[in-house]
Amino acid sequence: MARNSNLPLLLVPFLFSPALVRSSSPLPLVLNTWPFKNATEAGAGGGWVRVAALTTMDVGAVGALRRIKNAIGVARKVLEYTTHTLLAGELATKFAESMGFASEDLSTNTSRALHSDWRAQNCQPNYWRNVIPDASKYCGPYKPKPHSILKQDDPTYKETGDNYGHDTIGMIVIHKTGHTAAGTSTNGIKFKIPGRIGDSPIPGSGAYADDTAGAAAATGDGDILMRFLPSYQAVEYMRRGVDPTIACQKVISRIQKYFPNFFGAVICANMTGSYGAACNKLPTFTQFSFMVYNSLKNQPTEEKVDCI
Repeated sequence: MARNSNLPLLLVPFLFSPALVRSSSPLPLVLNTWPFKNATEAGAGGGWVRVAALTTMDVGAVGALRRIKNAIGVARKVLEYTTHTLLAGELATKFAESMGFASEDLSTNTSRALHSDWRAQNCQPNYWRNVIPDASKYCGPYKPKPHSILKQDDPTYKETGDNYGHDTIGMIVIHKTGHTAAGTSTNGIKFKIPGRIGDSPIPGSGAYADDTAGAAAATGDGDILMRFLPSYQAVEYMRRGVDPTIACQKVISRIQKYFPNFFGAVICANMTGSYGAACNKLPTFTQFSFMVYNSLKNQPTEEKVDCI
């Protein structure tokens, strides 16, 4: 997703703190969901990428983009050269090529080996359900079960994480001129069903920014997160004067009511430079690490928040 502004789309990493992160920091401020200083370089290894960037209600996004490494750049072209919001799939790749982006094989030896091992293990885990043959035991191709025996069980596999284990990079910027920017990029979940698009390119889900309130970005199980538009909701809380940390926590709590075991985290910042984060506590995910940079810091700094 990309939002129009005179600000460059910064991809800089940043943060540390206890369960409640509350900080008033001079602008400019940059927050990043990846706790690595070299997070400007998102790895390509799954073959598909999806992205979003945002700043003034002008939005550009791409999803299920194949063979193009610089997805955030393509999202920017959607914003700058079209009146559309989201392009997806093979035709999004053709659009990228028409904008001068090089098409290349994004698979790596690691990703090919991972896929080969997955096939050898009867395609376990996967995201199919209510199909024949049994997706918990066999690979496809699959056909739907008769409607009379459908079950609304949980999928065979859920996206989970540890304190550092998430793929999506989300970034928000609050500039000293009063402008905001937000963007996300991801390879998506492993073993996904081809054609799946998660939360990253959906405005208000992966990221959201509004110069009158602040900005937010989310990471985690996109299939759950996108049902709640967590970034939009967090910005709306801050618009009402809610502290960024509390805004993030309220978003997480809202999702917990429906999916108590979901994997996810949110970063938030308001227009004064105050920021915060929150995450849903799981056995393997007890803290969320992210990065912060502002005019008081000489370099991106890691901060942590205890999950709730």
